[in-house]
Amino acid sequence: MTNAGSPAPNDERLIVVSNRLPLVISESSAGEWHLERGSGGLVTAIEPVLKDTSGVWIGWPGLGPEGLARAEGFLETKSDELGYRVRGVGLTKDERDAFYLGFANQVIWPLFHDFPAQCNFDPAFWAAYRQVNEKFAEVVADEAREGDFIWSHDYHLMSLAQELRKRGVESQIGFFLHIPFPPRDLFLKLPWRQDVMEALLHYDLIGFQTDRDRTNFINCFVSLRPGTEVRGSGRVMELEFEGHTLRVGVFPISIDVDEFSGPARSPEVSERVARLWAEFPGRKMILGVDRLDYSKGIPHKLEGYRLALARYPELQSRVSLVQLVVPSREDIPEYDQMKREIERLVGQISGEFTRPGWVPIHYQYGRWDRNELIAHYRAAAVALVTPLKDGMNLVAKEFCSASLEGNGVLILSEHAGATAQLQEDAILVNPYDVEGVAEAIYRACTMPDDERKGRMQRMRQKIRKEDIYWWVRSFRQAAAGESPEEGLPLDVYLPSRI
Repeated sequence: MTNAGSPAPNDERLIVVSNRLPLVISESSAGEWHLERGSGGLVTAIEPVLKDTSGVWIGWPGLGPEGLARAEGFLETKSDELGYRVRGVGLTKDERDAFYLGFANQVIWPLFHDFPAQCNFDPAFWAAYRQVNEKFAEVVADEAREGDFIWSHDYHLMSLAQELRKRGVESQIGFFLHIPFPPRDLFLKLPWRQDVMEALLHYDLIGFQTDRDRTNFINCFVSLRPGTEVRGSGRVMELEFEGHTLRVGVFPISIDVDEFSGPARSPEVSERVARLWAEFPGRKMILGVDRLDYSKGIPHKLEGYRLALARYPELQSRVSLVQLVVPSREDIPEYDQMKREIERLVGQISGEFTRPGWVPIHYQYGRWDRNELIAHYRAAAVALVTPLKDGMNLVAKEFCSASLEGNGVLILSEHAGATAQLQEDAILVNPYDVEGVAEAIYRACTMPDDERKGRMQRMRQKIRKEDIYWWVRSFRQAAAGESPEEGLPLDVYLPSRI
């Protein structure tokens, strides 16, 4: 299999910039440094490119400026072990609070996920965001040299290219937005809409998860930059404004399929799957795996499940929902309130439907290692992936890749980015429509085996075709001005089709 470690189109050195480094370092009470490496498809796919090009990964390692200064020698040593350099950006507590907890997570995150009422448009947050982007730019500019390709990631660093251009960096700079880009009416609510759009203009290539996100961006750009010429079609288009050409492309992120299908076959996971099946004898296991966030729509999911049990009583004692919730942003009070609301609903559903020998819902709040999640994916008959809005939602792809028996059914929100690729074979729902969710649960649980297997086989093929390695290659090819490697046809989900 060709992977992302193949030579870069122009053999350029790669500099990756993200809010967090793919590692966290900490200092013990004895003054010893410890490193915890990150994992996941993004790290797996990008690390070979960094090694092949003697590249650099720049980000925040979880330290303040003073701690980072003390850890520089440790980072240099670990860079030799990793096979590529890592450079840290030190942030003070005040900077972290106003930049990350403030602007990133109380302005951009809710606005871009269609929750403007959750926004806190504090001008101090915007000032901190610009200040932190300047800090990142100082480190990147210190590293950058002619011929490098700088790849910036996500909504934390939208101003990075602008700051780099101010510092004389002329390298090609690409940006990938991992979250959705909002429609024009929502984006225009942002007090700093002109500033953000001006900052994004300094990138050479911007990548989006879906054609819907790119269309939203183009509509906003044209509205705020009259006279813009839009050229081309297909995976990469061009926006021409006052002599500057900005390329905008669609590159749906994915996973390393073998990181899920491989362990799913292991004796350890197979034994855990057998134990899970034994816990639900004669019943179908419906699985939900969500980070604690209002965008995931967990209460809506629970209400849909409750209605399914009430409207289709034949499901009672024949299905059980296992809902895993991963902690997130525990510093923000609203998230604790959300957790209490979820637990209230779980208690109500259990009280309403539990009978001897059957509990309708098994709720767990915590963190699970990779193999435990894979075991749940493989054991589940149905995955209930119903975010209110999501850039992609990789849980949908992880579930399919770990479904070795090939008979799992995916219920997927039409507001998840993954819908563009999987819409023909997933059961699509509007997560706000609890009756529709209830009907989808019944349909999934009663679907004939041959239909289940056919749908799952086609989804697994699509996910493998556009895996994480395809994502890295196609973005880098587009950044080099080449035609990106062929993937699945671009498709936009339109509810009127069903």
